[in-house]
Amino acid sequence: MTETQQTAPGERADLLSLLADRRQFLRHTAEGLTDEQANTRSTVSELTVGGLIKHCAEVERSWADFAEGKRDDAYTDVDWQNPSPEVLAQWADKFRIAEGETLAGILADFDAAAARTDELVRTLDLDSSYELPEAPWQPAGVFWTVRRVFLHVAAETAHHSGHADIIREAIDGQKSMG
Repeated sequence: MTETQQTAPGERADLLSLLADRRQFLRHTAEGLTDEQANTRSTVSELTVGGLIKHCAEVERSWADFAEGKRDDAYTDVDWQNPSPEVLAQWADKFRIAEGETLAGILADFDAAAARTDELVRTLDLDSSYELPEAPWQPAGVFWTVRRVFLHVAAETAHHSGHADIIREAIDGQKSMG
């Protein structure tokens, strides 16, 4: 158990442990990769190991803002049935290592986002709830507790860790598990 988990009681320690475990699986997938390998598309998708870590850092930041009661209506301003080329390019850039970025920098950003989330797990009222922004995949009038937000971050990280594992295995045969 880490020092962070030891300083948090019960449920909060469990949430911190869950988040740390999911993040470690994702981080492990990138161990030993060069920047070029971390930005390699090894499947038919556009996804890369580095891009998935970058995306997960952005996810943590976005949900941390939500957990603090900050509203992001960015998705409501986009016509997702007919997105512009600029919107599509901006979206794609969130899933790859862009020019001037490095895997080390992306991992540092991921760690910073994680540290902020961990602090919020320790300090926020887990029962507070906020309305989710309306989006094509989310109707209006749905509320999530802060607790559910942190569980969602863990699930999203685990989900993308699986993607990263498949991509990494296709690059050099390394597997995170098994």
